[in-house]
Amino acid sequence: MATVAGRIGLKSLAATSMALAVSGAFAAGQQALRDDTQQVVVTAQKRAQATVDVPQSMSVVGGDALEKHQAVGFSDYLKLVPSLQLVQSTPGEGRIVLRGLDTGGVASTVAVYLDETPFGSSSGLVNGAILAGDFDTFDLARIEVLRGPQGALYGASSLGGLVKFVTNAPDFDGFALRARVGVASSDGGKTGYRSNLVVNTPISDTLAFRASGSYLKEPGYIDSIGVAGSDRESNINDARNYGGRASLLYKPNAQFNLRLSAVAQNIAADAPSAVESDPDTLDTLYGRPTLSQYVPTRRDMHYRVYNGTANWDFGAASLTSSTSYSTQKQFIREDATFNLSGIVADNFGVANELYLGQEVESKKFTQELRLSSNEGQAFDWLAGLYYTDEDGAIAQRYHAVVPGTMDPATGLPLLADIGLRSNYREIAAFANTTFHLGQHYDLDLGGRYSRNEQDARQVSDGALAGGASDYRADSKENVFTYAVALKRKFGERTALYARAAKGFRPGGPNVLPPDTPPGTPATYESDSVMSYEAGLKTESSDGRFALDLSAYHIKWKDIQLLAIVNDYGVNTNGAGATSDGIEFTASYRPVRNLRLSANGTWGKAKLDGDTDPLVGGVKGDKLPFSPKYTLALMADYRWVIGTTTPAYAGVSGRRVAGQHGAFDSDYRAANGRQREIPSYNVFDAHFGVELGSWTVEAFAKNIGNSDGKTSTSAIVANGGFVYPNGAMSTGIITPRTIGLTLTKEY
Repeated sequence: MATVAGRIGLKSLAATSMALAVSGAFAAGQQALRDDTQQVVVTAQKRAQATVDVPQSMSVVGGDALEKHQAVGFSDYLKLVPSLQLVQSTPGEGRIVLRGLDTGGVASTVAVYLDETPFGSSSGLVNGAILAGDFDTFDLARIEVLRGPQGALYGASSLGGLVKFVTNAPDFDGFALRARVGVASSDGGKTGYRSNLVVNTPISDTLAFRASGSYLKEPGYIDSIGVAGSDRESNINDARNYGGRASLLYKPNAQFNLRLSAVAQNIAADAPSAVESDPDTLDTLYGRPTLSQYVPTRRDMHYRVYNGTANWDFGAASLTSSTSYSTQKQFIREDATFNLSGIVADNFGVANELYLGQEVESKKFTQELRLSSNEGQAFDWLAGLYYTDEDGAIAQRYHAVVPGTMDPATGLPLLADIGLRSNYREIAAFANTTFHLGQHYDLDLGGRYSRNEQDARQVSDGALAGGASDYRADSKENVFTYAVALKRKFGERTALYARAAKGFRPGGPNVLPPDTPPGTPATYESDSVMSYEAGLKTESSDGRFALDLSAYHIKWKDIQLLAIVNDYGVNTNGAGATSDGIEFTASYRPVRNLRLSANGTWGKAKLDGDTDPLVGGVKGDKLPFSPKYTLALMADYRWVIGTTTPAYAGVSGRRVAGQHGAFDSDYRAANGRQREIPSYNVFDAHFGVELGSWTVEAFAKNIGNSDGKTSTSAIVANGGFVYPNGAMSTGIITPRTIGLTLTKEY
């Protein structure tokens, strides 16, 4: 925390943070745009700070903004956060990318937190890269996004940055209840609906309770139209997102509080939100969104998060203890008929349709203790210990069924049954200190030392798996990461900063048979980034104008990639990469009730060397899903109808420039370049009227019905699934969606 004389103290900042969270929950529709003189308070650096005091690039999206933009997941608030990209073809299964740091690996480059809980696997053995926690946004206080490596404070798998969901805490002020219902219809699809409920109640002077629940039914809009004998079925990609949160706050005095919380959320998708596309142009085939389906697919995701956080104020310092247990389970039925059923029929003489059944499970226990100074003296400090123990499991089995049914086909041997179990343990010590060098200068120094140990066992059997096998592997690694930042403040609302930081992603074991030829890597090392960043944060004294501007240069070393060594597919360390860019966020209020805002990124992320031929990247290739630039423009206006009826409206437009899809060696060999995804534009609008305790809102997303692509399927050599007529699958943004919501506050 950077503090100088006259600046808001930590204790008052913490109180302000709670007040902001509560007002965002129940008064979002009733109050005007936030007081322009009030500074936003965040906790992304593990202590309450005004955003101008955070010496790095970050974005804050409040709960009010999330509701106004009808944001229910990552894809809905991309326009609100510069440099944030999402590679996705199925709800609940997405890869988050910040500042272009993506090569399609199996471990995440962006850390996700829910309050004090790190969520998702830290290892590369549980598909953590594509299973980022896409938490429901109803009754959130805010989302904080820190860009650039966060290795000093957050450790593993925060190479590109951090996304932190901050929930509203229970409130002692009184009973409140808020309910919302809504309907929405997507172009070419069915009608969906939603319902939300949140209740807050004090139980006593020292105990308060808060709970919320949500149910969202997203309408399908993709059809299977019978190409090459596939099924004929409409709207196959229906999805449901439902669950709830509960929190109990015990505060017997001003020096101690304990918060217990639990989250349960399920995301169930009947089919991917992907369509068959021309493999060269990526144009959607057959004149409408279609995906050939032989066996009905499904993807179910279950989140469970339990946390207890206690805070003790000892006067000069505060102690925080956070204990968490979380689970993440995914159930998949993947249609593999078109690319494998023929092989099975040719070899065993049995007509069949085929699907891959897969279960992925991650169980994670974490404990963090940290002690931090309360009042700014010559320096502020924070020190802590962190421990995590993660169990992971992936089970895969191929199932052959009688064509047109889900009945098991007879007369076949076991095709493939593969199980991988793993364990990841990490212990770390970290510290951060802010030296106040006079009235205007602050120097931040942070470091983290960690040790991780991993072990894994893979058991497999079946005709397609090469027979019975049982392999074990383990690895150990010590890592040091750090961050250094210098900030120069000009008054209370303007600061210049420069930051250098290192981040890492853990390495791990390769599960290999005992007779593996010499030279095949038994382990792969951690990869790391070194980031250099400079920025300006400024806001006028009346809050009418604000600007955040940053420039960065990132060197990515020893990138974790899939490779073929001695005919074995392994994780290994390969080519480096460089990412350079500029980001900005700006807002301006020409008159009191009109706010204009913009954010954008210009970036250039490319490989510094060739990858393994299996991956298909060549020196100079742009990193996947890293557009040259993105730009979002928004306008929000409030007024009064008559003399007593508040109303508001907003419009937004986002442009995503051309980018490259996943690395593809065959495509590059044939075309001399990687596959290019065309640029696209997305326009949204919303309108609302406040009628006493009722609020009526109408919204439209993707008004122009853009066919923006959000993912490209892997090549066959990498285990991807192919489609009839040489088509490939591409994720797409949801077509034009129009909806209406009704909210009641009690």
